[in-house]
Amino acid sequence: MTPIELTRDAHGRLQLTTADGGVHAVVPVRAFPIAAPDEGIALVGGDGHELAWIERLANLPDATRRLVEEELASREFIPEIRRLRQVSTFALPSTWEVETDRGDTRFVLKGEEDIRRLGATTLLIGDSHGVQYLVRDLTRLDKTSRRLLDRFM
Repeated sequence: MTPIELTRDAHGRLQLTTADGGVHAVVPVRAFPIAAPDEGIALVGGDGHELAWIERLANLPDATRRLVEEELASREFIPEIRRLRQVSTFALPSTWEVETDRGDTRFVLKGEEDIRRLGATTLLIGDSHGVQYLVRDLTRLDKTSRRLLDRFM
């Protein structure tokens, strides 16, 4: 396997140098962003084609891994809900006030179909503007948060 050679250009874009010496602007894309965020990452060129595949971030040299992680962090925005403070009504649409790992916020839940179960304890909740919120582990939420969520599931 050819080692992945990544750098940043003068504009801060991530660039991949391939075995033939070609230099391509790339964007990392996770195959399984919730279930396995550190595994299966494609480096995709401007034309949408995959130019390289990373099995595991941990297998990359530290400098290369940091470049990929920085790029992923700048592109991904999925706040993780840590606590439900209040919901305006149990009828839909309703306004939710939540505490996330990015701070407190409120959003409008349009319908129950906007709450997707991704596993036994993981949920993805989409608001009326398309922002996705993650509940990584239902069992780790406080009792009040779980009780509020149960009313919508």
